[in-house]
Amino acid sequence: MKTFKLASLEILDSQESNMVQQSFPLLDGLVINREDEQNRWVIEAYLLHKYYTFFQKLKEKQEEVLIQVKISKESNEPATFITSLIGINEIGAHMNVLFRGTIVDQRKSIVEDKLKSLIDEGYSGEELLIKFKEDI
Repeated sequence: MKTFKLASLEILDSQESNMVQQSFPLLDGLVINREDEQNRWVIEAYLLHKYYTFFQKLKEKQEEVLIQVKISKESNEPATFITSLIGINEIGAHMNVLFRGTIVDQRKSIVEDKLKSLIDEGYSGEELLIKFKEDI
């Protein structure tokens, strides 16, 4: 396994016909390449507790979550992951959120173009994520 510092976290969500990016200020975080047969990664974000309701609702949906993270430093290009939200832990006035997923091995602009194309074709929500995974 290889462990890296999580420098930023954005949740990508399709709302109506738009792709919305929501950023979350980090207190700390890790990105772990598990180096397993499925090429899975674990992303842990340590955040203020005020985001608990947002992530709890996201977890209750039990849908895959498209996220973008910057690894090691803010100036790096973001990496895109297709993930599942596997845990939320309250830690005093803070919380951590755990995602497990696979990295999308393409540059950001290619991913954004593909997502826009699928949205233009009428895909949204879970259907969008399924079609996106099939196409990549």
